[in-house]
Amino acid sequence: MLDQFLWGGSIAAHQCEGGWQEGGKGPAIMDFVTKGSKETARTITSEQLPELSYPSHQGIDFFHRYQEDIALFKEMGFTALRLSVDWSRIYPNGDDEQPNQEGLDFYEAVIDALLENNIEPIVTLYHFELPIHLVHQYGSWANRRVIDFYLRYCETVMKAWNGKVRYWVTFNEMNHIDPENEHSDIFTYMIAGLKYSELKNPKQQLAEIGYNMTLASVKAVRLAHRINANNIVGCVFGLNPIYPYNCDPDNVLQAFLENDRDYYQIDAVCQGAFPKYKLAEFKKIGLEIQVTEEDNEDFKHGTLDFIGLNYYFSSIAEPKNSDISKEASLFGGIQNPYLEQSKWGWAIDAKGIRYVMNYLYRRYGLPIMITENGLGSPDVIEEDGIHDSYRMTYLQKHIEQVRLAIEEDYVECIGYLTWGPIDLVSASTGEMSKRYGFIYVDLDDEGNGTLQRRKKDSFYWYKQVIASNGKNLAID
Repeated sequence: MLDQFLWGGSIAAHQCEGGWQEGGKGPAIMDFVTKGSKETARTITSEQLPELSYPSHQGIDFFHRYQEDIALFKEMGFTALRLSVDWSRIYPNGDDEQPNQEGLDFYEAVIDALLENNIEPIVTLYHFELPIHLVHQYGSWANRRVIDFYLRYCETVMKAWNGKVRYWVTFNEMNHIDPENEHSDIFTYMIAGLKYSELKNPKQQLAEIGYNMTLASVKAVRLAHRINANNIVGCVFGLNPIYPYNCDPDNVLQAFLENDRDYYQIDAVCQGAFPKYKLAEFKKIGLEIQVTEEDNEDFKHGTLDFIGLNYYFSSIAEPKNSDISKEASLFGGIQNPYLEQSKWGWAIDAKGIRYVMNYLYRRYGLPIMITENGLGSPDVIEEDGIHDSYRMTYLQKHIEQVRLAIEEDYVECIGYLTWGPIDLVSASTGEMSKRYGFIYVDLDDEGNGTLQRRKKDSFYWYKQVIASNGKNLAID
């Protein structure tokens, strides 16, 4: 690994902060999503209902406990923490004329605590935290006016923390919006605050949302560079390799096309233009996107400084023979029979992270930061501690593949951040039992618990990994 390699973890405001009505915060879209489970879809409500449980309202109480948590991150040796800013803490309605100073002060205190502990803050500007007023009043990201509100919010925080924050992330996983794919309500809601089942013209609306978010990203990059030429700006994408079912040329081509479908926004933010092939695809299925000359200038001059990669699993493209017995994968495709699965049905494929790193670097030539990687699993508290060897084994194998990508494939990778370094609420299911952390949080799926923090075995293992700069991956 590089001498200045960034080691740490990633968290998101709506999954950890809590304090949803404190400090002048307004209501955001994830504040209206109830708890669920891996068997059932989560309920998305249009207004607060007292008899339902909303995990984001409490999170893990990072809002009040951030100093304790940052001290634990320092003890592990973190050199970086990726955190998100909840837009509704800064502009409670999203379109307010003036920002909420309490929100700015809260995040500045968190940033100062990180810097005091020699931890580089990496700030994600949009991680599914959209003020719900922008959905009800403007129709969310399908309306270009929301781009202007987003840029005002970006400018506010970039100027407020200028010189303290160098690394910025414009969006988290906007690539999961694609008009050519069927979507569940929860994923369209997480990204844009809209239920897919309620969209009147879903393909057109999703195309507009995808384009507008992509345009907002390049505009935010230009803004960050104008504010401070030393700002380093990336965008985070959730990517997984999609393998062919077999070497039948039809299945190989199908896998390539499905795999490549996730890359049109990355092409747009890295190559200086919104891709012509995507506009042609839109036109073919009757979708119209208005691209202005100003847009073209923004794409030309708003390219990324690095690419953030969230990686968890791989899948197989649906084979042409529909009679083949198959098990579905999370984002489409089918499960790979050569791989084991996590308890939530995610294929465990360490080599897949090396695959994607190579694909990204050879296509774009930009530095890559692993911004999320981890294993969600239940943990059992024994009398002598929390023995999570399964988590260490998963991370060990993935970090080894990251090392091989760097040292043998010459991929430029600048950091490795796990998801999430402390247990937090699952975005997709609302559960606490789907635990990722090195730090156990005493909270159950019903919202009961003391919120006490406890170190797992993996806490000490990751500390050893960081101290050796990735050379010592041994599990005792």
